[in-house]
Amino acid sequence: MSELIKGIYRDRLLGADGAGVFDSGWRSNMIVMRCRVLIAGLLRGEETETPLGIQSLKLGRGVPSWDTSPPASPDPETMTQLVDNTPYVIPRSSLVLRYLTKSNEVSNAPTNRLEVIATLGPGEPSGPNVPSPYPLREFGLFGKLNNTDYMIDYIRHPLIEKDSAVTLERRVQLIF
Repeated sequence: MSELIKGIYRDRLLGADGAGVFDSGWRSNMIVMRCRVLIAGLLRGEETETPLGIQSLKLGRGVPSWDTSPPASPDPETMTQLVDNTPYVIPRSSLVLRYLTKSNEVSNAPTNRLEVIATLGPGEPSGPNVPSPYPLREFGLFGKLNNTDYMIDYIRHPLIEKDSAVTLERRVQLIF
């Protein structure tokens, strides 16, 4: 029997010398219903004015109370956006997307596994009113269809305080 669509992620914080400061290990994330709608639109060949596929990874601060009272799991049927209304957005041009084989080797040909790598280097996130350290509690991958963002996957995770001296490497794997 084949697997259902699933997602996993791994976060690593690296110090200025490249040494590991934190490693979450591989954890499951939630594939939301809008991912399936996006896939159906892509397979149908839906007319669109914007590029297709993954367009961004959004990082959110979530809600500080999650640190002491974890919230209930969100509903994958209705989850369409991050809780943070002003997330930090990493555009597709700053993401690495690559196919993986079943044994997690990089493949030049399409496979049923896609890895997305987002890296926030020293000094990131940046911008007006961006606190340091930057508190991260949630993230999601987003595609676009007919100029509308479509959430693909979502995770709420324990607080990561990303200060300006470290690099955050976030890897997301989608298995179809």
